[in-house]
Amino acid sequence: MTTPAPVEAANVELAPLRPEDSPVLFEWINDRALVLHSAPYRPVSREEHERWFATVRTRSDVRIFGIRLRADGRLIGSCQLNGIHPVHRSAELQIRIGEADARGRGFGTDATRLLLRFGFDELDLHRIYLQVFATNEPARRLYERVGFRSEGVLREAAWIADEWVDVVLMAILDFERRVAP
Repeated sequence: MTTPAPVEAANVELAPLRPEDSPVLFEWINDRALVLHSAPYRPVSREEHERWFATVRTRSDVRIFGIRLRADGRLIGSCQLNGIHPVHRSAELQIRIGEADARGRGFGTDATRLLLRFGFDELDLHRIYLQVFATNEPARRLYERVGFRSEGVLREAAWIADEWVDVVLMAILDFERRVAP
């Protein structure tokens, strides 16, 4: 698999992860409050994390990027297309803004648009989908803003912080996108 070139917007760029990003990603995956927005929390050991970091950047069915501020190159998050299927031309989108001071400032929207552009234009995908907790209103609004449509709800599909949470399935097709620079 070749390393994708950086993709840029006004304030952020998506760039390949670097070895020096691993400690920051390790902190984020072990931040319980952050993880609970998108998954059940389970502490990840340094060994598990290093094993994941060593393989995720070379898998043919994943394209993962660091989200960096263009102003100073600081890593503020990560995003990826998982389960890239060459026949169905589909993939699952995941994004995490790990730095608290970078949330709510439009960086996630910009990064999502960039990742959609990469998926549709560079990978020639037809469909990009995601799963989001019904309780994560900011994320749902972001996805709707960039053109995702709700396809259904998996009722009480996730056990998060001692309660059942609905999971909303959303997708965007290549001809539906509203990817602005």
